[in-house]
Amino acid sequence: MKNTDPRRIAYEVMNAVREEDAYVNLLLPSILQARKVDTRESALATELTHGTIRMQGIYDAIVDKLAKNTVDPQVRDVLRLGAHQLLSMRIPDHAAVDTTVRLARSVIGHKPAGFVNAIMRRIAQKDLDGWLDELTKNLSGDEALALRYSHPEWIVALLRESGGPDRIEPLLAAHNARPKVTLVARPGLISPKVLPGEPGKLSPYAVILDSGAPGAIAAVRDGRAGVQDEGSQMVALVSSEVTLAASDENWLDLCAGPGGKAALWGAIAAERGAHVVANELQEHRAELVRSSTVALPNVDVVSHDGRSGPWQPGSFDRVLVDAPCSGLGALRRRPESRWRKSEEDLVGLTALQHDLLAAAIAYTRSGGIVAYATCSPIAAETTDIVAGVLGENVQLESEHRWWPDEHGTDAMYLALLRIS
Repeated sequence: MKNTDPRRIAYEVMNAVREEDAYVNLLLPSILQARKVDTRESALATELTHGTIRMQGIYDAIVDKLAKNTVDPQVRDVLRLGAHQLLSMRIPDHAAVDTTVRLARSVIGHKPAGFVNAIMRRIAQKDLDGWLDELTKNLSGDEALALRYSHPEWIVALLRESGGPDRIEPLLAAHNARPKVTLVARPGLISPKVLPGEPGKLSPYAVILDSGAPGAIAAVRDGRAGVQDEGSQMVALVSSEVTLAASDENWLDLCAGPGGKAALWGAIAAERGAHVVANELQEHRAELVRSSTVALPNVDVVSHDGRSGPWQPGSFDRVLVDAPCSGLGALRRRPESRWRKSEEDLVGLTALQHDLLAAAIAYTRSGGIVAYATCSPIAAETTDIVAGVLGENVQLESEHRWWPDEHGTDAMYLALLRIS
């Protein structure tokens, strides 16, 4: 029988993230479902996994200060989990120490148990603020913020540049807060009033859950509703609201995977009698789009390289480019991404973003709209990309931003370009 202990599950996911580049948001729910872990234990496993990985920069600094020698990666994962329980959860010290030592024995063996016990007891001597004060007393600027808020320093620098000096600390803090699950009621298929939860703050289609598994909701399973951040919903909504002269019947979602925006766009389009082509390069992601749009017969899912698709110039009235990006706007939902990415990753991404946007402009008729969106707030992936395509036949109509600290969403950027 598979182990259902929340700490063991959290350790397994962390180990897979470190060794196999696994994604927490995909792996953890599949384990919880496969092992039929009950609701309370699932909630604990989720907090342990997401919270520990988000805050591991702080926990690593504490462990490194206390340990005399290099710490084995498996032992470090166990200590990270233990530190999270001691410093960021309402778990009594003795219980956190005891369960962490038992976890070490279970997943590694008896040899490191004494070391784990000793480190845990020393961690417990201070609260989180006490440790942060000690660790940052000789640091300043972005270096101090990076440690205090558990982010790589290069990300802190880019976010400061994008959001400004007044936003940087609230933004970093928002990345470390547990996001609630947000549902979208796809218009024409279901009313948000019949979904469980409270109305969203921005999107008229949003419903926010306090707890519970969205997969247990029938409307989510059959495609009438979905799980979608409110910022993502606003991208689909705002990009569909721009007034067009003449026809407004043919829409293209150029980078549709995994399908959330395509489904909302498709539902809005269906109410207007419009048709949506949802394109996704990778076939396995195209399957996710098909699953999201299964209840929408006006959406055709295809798989092409968006830069060189089979469409003739001027074929579409609206084109949405939800470009592949660094995902630095979704750090609160994707805990491992802040540790997995590097500044060098941006180079290839920005070239791809430019090429996709240039192709989208070519596919759009005169008088049509191109919506360029990223789940990133940084200039290299947003305003710089847009500036690179503006010209006599491409005008910037408007820009929109949503922020975790201000709007409670992922950090989303949207530019609306009018083609002439």
